[in-house]
Amino acid sequence: MHERTPFQQLQPEERLTIASLHLQGSSIRAMARILGRSPATISRELARNSSPAGFASVPAEALSAARCSAVRRPTKLCLQSVCWRIALTLLECKWSPQQILGTLRCMYLTDPTRQVSYETIYFEARVTRGL
Repeated sequence: MHERTPFQQLQPEERLTIASLHLQGSSIRAMARILGRSPATISRELARNSSPAGFASVPAEALSAARCSAVRRPTKLCLQSVCWRIALTLLECKWSPQQILGTLRCMYLTDPTRQVSYETIYFEARVTRGL
């Protein structure tokens, strides 16, 4: 029985190997064996990222990155946002995340995109500032 391994994105080197092996006419199963990946992963990669001219590693990497970023929702507390500057200022004044949450809700009553949970404030503060 096969042991499940955690999912990992294909790396640029792996895409280069796929492109090379594909040009040589290798089968999907042979590519999968060489890379230590599932044949389904290789098949999906070739189907999603091939162009009419064939499979090339650099355009495949760009297509994959574009698809990945297109599905992610923008973060509410990105480092350049007004909400983050407010939260950071209030954290430095020793406000709790719950107090900051209440303030942001009062400031942006009609804009739910600028309202965050106190867990988000707490997590972002720990990750970015070590608070």
